[in-house]
Formats: sequence, C-alpha cells, structure tokens
Amino acid sequence: MAIARMRSVVLDCPDPKRLADFYGELLGWKITDLDDDWVTLSDGGPVRICFQQASDHQPPDWPDPDRPQQFHLDVTVDDLDKAEAEVLAIGAVKHAHQPSEEGDFRVFLDPAGHPFCLCVD
Repeated sequence: MAIARMRSVVLDCPDPKRLADFYGELLGWKITDLDDDWVTLSDGGPVRICFQQASDHQPPDWPDPDRPQQFHLDVTVDDLDKAEAEVLAIGAVKHAHQPSEEGDFRVFLDPAGHPFCLCVD
C-alpha cells in the first residue's frame, strides 16, 4: 500500500505565468489556478504541474556539476523533428549537450532554463 499519491510537480521560476503558458502549449493542458506567485496546470486528472515564483531562481547549468539539473521532465512525442520545431517556436532552446547516441530523445531548456526531454518510444 502506498504512503501517498502524486499530487503536483512544482517548478521554481522567475515568471510563473510565462512558464505555465509554455508548458500549457507543450502538453495541451489548461491553467486551473492563477495567482501572482503560483500557477497550476492540469489536464483534468489528479496530477498537476505548478509553477512557483522564485525571484532569485538560478537555472541549472547541466552538465556542470556545480549547478546540476536536479530534476527534469520527459515528455513523449510521435515525431522528434516536428516536436523540436514546435517547442522552439514556443520559447524552448535546444541544449548544446545532447547525450543520446541512439537519437531517441533530445534535451531542451524551457524559458526559465529547466531542462526537459522530448522522447520517442
């Protein structure tokens, strides 16, 4: 029996609304709660992604171990090239470091500098 159920993934960032808009476009999710320092995204299911204001936010500098990524999201796409063009158009940046030799995922940075991966099965 589980001790708990997953509720939210929370990302610190300098601009919660901007980052929520980015991930809303990426995932097709909607904003369900909006405050100056907190924004919640949901697809209507029990798990949410939330964005919390952190004015002193320092994005990771992965793969530099002094500021590691600590956390990242993996999202599944059907076509890596198409998805890459789409995430770049909504504000992502392709990371210079691409560790996948098989080409089954690509690493990007969201507008606040958090790494995320587009993956294919």
